[in-house]
Amino acid sequence: MSESLAEQWRAARPPVAGVHLDSAACSRQTFAVIDAAAQHARHEAEVGGYVAAAAAAPVLDAGRAALGALTGLEGADIAYTTGANNALDMLLSSWPGERTLACLPGEYGPNLAIMAANGFDVRPLPVDADGRLDVEAAAETLKADRPPLVHLTALASHRGTAQPMAALADVCRDLDVPLVIDAAQALGHLDCAVAPSAIYSSSRKWVAGPRGVGFLGVRADLAQRLKPRLPPPEWGMSLTVMERLEHGEANVAARVGYSVALGEYLAAGPERVGERLAEVGAMTREALADVRGWRVVEAADEPTAITTLEPVDGADPQQVRAQLIAEHGIVTTYAETLRAPFEMAAPVLRASPHVDVTAEDLEQFVKALAAVT
Repeated sequence: MSESLAEQWRAARPPVAGVHLDSAACSRQTFAVIDAAAQHARHEAEVGGYVAAAAAAPVLDAGRAALGALTGLEGADIAYTTGANNALDMLLSSWPGERTLACLPGEYGPNLAIMAANGFDVRPLPVDADGRLDVEAAAETLKADRPPLVHLTALASHRGTAQPMAALADVCRDLDVPLVIDAAQALGHLDCAVAPSAIYSSSRKWVAGPRGVGFLGVRADLAQRLKPRLPPPEWGMSLTVMERLEHGEANVAARVGYSVALGEYLAAGPERVGERLAEVGAMTREALADVRGWRVVEAADEPTAITTLEPVDGADPQQVRAQLIAEHGIVTTYAETLRAPFEMAAPVLRASPHVDVTAEDLEQFVKALAAVT
């Protein structure tokens, strides 16, 4: 089954130039996604942008329905955004209450910046030695001093540790505390259908949609409490909260491409894709376990396809990434400490292959990494 999925995934895309081990940053789009976005752009040129956008409404609604199914929300709870950062900023800027939230110590740096820009104080949730949320301890902490919001980055940018989304969602429901999930790395990778109060993600990672588009999902009970900045409420426009959050100029072609990518992901089977990604992560960690000068951070059986390599003999991950591209055509990620400023002590190298990676690809990576190190 996994081999068939890998073959289908590879055949649906342009041939890769080299080896792509960077899906946690940006996956490769299919011919269908590329063609859908291009066709919409052509339609804009033929009939005008707003007429073309109206014609694309059923496709965009299908994308919202897909996102609702993948998050445990409804299609009406979904607004398109320009990406994950935009989604979080819109949500937090619309929050009407006290501006305090609880999050992991390893919270994503740009998220922390958005929280600070919107006047939020953050306090840490308890975690274990791997940075994974300690659910029981978190439940006691939240019960003793309930914050206005809880925020969970379900799968980090700097470490491939899957967080217990469903368990924390249950805790927050029991305590009547809104839970916001950053699913930028989790959507298309892990099961995100936990019906949180809010959830957001980008298109370009594991779902393999275009860049510059994402979504914000807000459950109806929380949406009723939000006060979006735009359009000003005194204008009296007859828009719902989600319509107000989505209001404004948009790259509709990218949204069309995202909707197509979501349809392809659902057709491939989320459970099937997740199982294959867990298998890919295990393959990658096994292949890299003995590369001199590097330590694999994640446990071998961590159910994600993100593998983090920590230098142990002074290698510079930024320089190594550049050499891998220039000399071997292998794309990885350089993860600087700003990705998790309260947890990372030094930069790391990240490998994040998708379901189509082969044993030969990983062998090529191991040899190249040894050479440039």
